[in-house]
Order: sequence, then C-alpha cells, then structure tokens
Amino acid sequence: MAQHNDLGKKGEQLAVDFLLNKGYSIIERNYRFQKAEVDIIAQLKETLAIVEVKTRSKIDFGNPQDFVKPKQIQNLVKVVDEFVIANALDVEVRFDIIAIVKDNKQFKIEHLEDAFYHF
Repeated sequence: MAQHNDLGKKGEQLAVDFLLNKGYSIIERNYRFQKAEVDIIAQLKETLAIVEVKTRSKIDFGNPQDFVKPKQIQNLVKVVDEFVIANALDVEVRFDIIAIVKDNKQFKIEHLEDAFYHF
C-alpha cells in the first residue's frame, strides 16, 4: 500500500479515537453511496456529525481542511441525505472536518465543527 494511503488510514483511526474520547458514538466508517464516501458518521446526543478526515504529513501546500472542495461537499450532502432517509433518522446534521498534521512522530488534531453548510 502506498505511504499516503497508510497515512490516510492512520489519520482516520486517530479521528475515530479522538471522537470516541469526546463522547461520540461511531455509527459508520467509510459509508458509500453511488460514487461518494463519508469518512465517519458519528453521533453525539441528537446531532449526527458527518466527518471528513484530512491528513497531511506537512502543510507546505496548505492546511488539510483547505483540501475539501465544493464538489466533495456536494457529494457528501448527497450521501448523507440518502443515509438519513434510508435509516429514517430524525436528527440534526452537522458537517465537520478533522484536520490532522503529522509533526515528526506526533500528530496534531484539529476538529472543525460546522466546517461547512449544506445548501
């Protein structure tokens, strides 16, 4: 497996552990619908957090959260609409980004709640 894939998988696991430590329940990981995917679907009380995880080994080209593009947001909204309808959920939906940067052997984690809004 390519090194960047390993870093991405490590980042997703760090994000799951981070959310669990904050009291979230993990509902789904890598949930797919059509050609789109949500990294993590988590729940805290009555809020469903749709979490996009962005992991980078350095920030030379920008912060991890800067790599969530409008088309990706559009696809995330489509996936989440399908998930909420298919599971007949009555919850508030929030879109978050967990940005992770590797700093030597440590990882810096930033949780951006309500990182973007669906339209």
